[in-house]
Amino acid sequence: GEYISVIGHSGCGKSTLLNILGGLLQSTTGEVFLEGKVVDEPGPDRAIVFQNHSLLPWLTVYGNVAIAVDKVFGHSREGGKSRAERHDWVMHNLELVQMAQARDKRPHEISGGMKQRVGIARALSMEPQVLLMDEPFGALDALTRAKLQDELLEIVAKTRATVVMVTHDVDEAVLLSDKIVMMTNGPAATIGEVLAVELPRPRNRVQLAEDPRYLHYRKAVIDFLYTREKHVERLAA
Repeated sequence: GEYISVIGHSGCGKSTLLNILGGLLQSTTGEVFLEGKVVDEPGPDRAIVFQNHSLLPWLTVYGNVAIAVDKVFGHSREGGKSRAERHDWVMHNLELVQMAQARDKRPHEISGGMKQRVGIARALSMEPQVLLMDEPFGALDALTRAKLQDELLEIVAKTRATVVMVTHDVDEAVLLSDKIVMMTNGPAATIGEVLAVELPRPRNRVQLAEDPRYLHYRKAVIDFLYTREKHVERLAA
């Protein structure tokens, strides 16, 4: 049920770490465990939302969510749902991200923010134990990003999902997270510090903007990234 953000400079291995958690990459040493089982391949218990929405362009908004629901909850599978139940579950997740009205549109007919909403709905529809997000709002304009952040806060509160998110955005990390994992610089990057963000939920970005606790956490992350771990570009010889 925790929201964890991983933050650090480019090249420190944030996305690599997320891909290892998702089973898309094998770690060279060590192992990842989820519920006592080793993670060594992709699976529906871990859903990934990429910066690039990764929607299938020939499917509608509905179809892009339904393809995941059918795969995970096909009627012939253990714990499967009937066709009617799968339809209701697709619509439930589209409503959760406010995209039910666009169910018949294709990806080229909707905005970038709407595409990310569909990507989030598809991930949530799998009922994963862990939701992995790789800079999900990084390609969006500031206003769209802020709106989706606020909506994600509400969704996580409703679903009690466990989330691990990679981000470059200090304010995003503090607003959304219960813990912020701050990484040292690459190439031999490690976890430098884990900051617990003890701000009450639900969180309101306008009220938090002047909250001294919010400013304290924000300053702590900035101090780590730009003072103790100041980024120096390493150019190839």
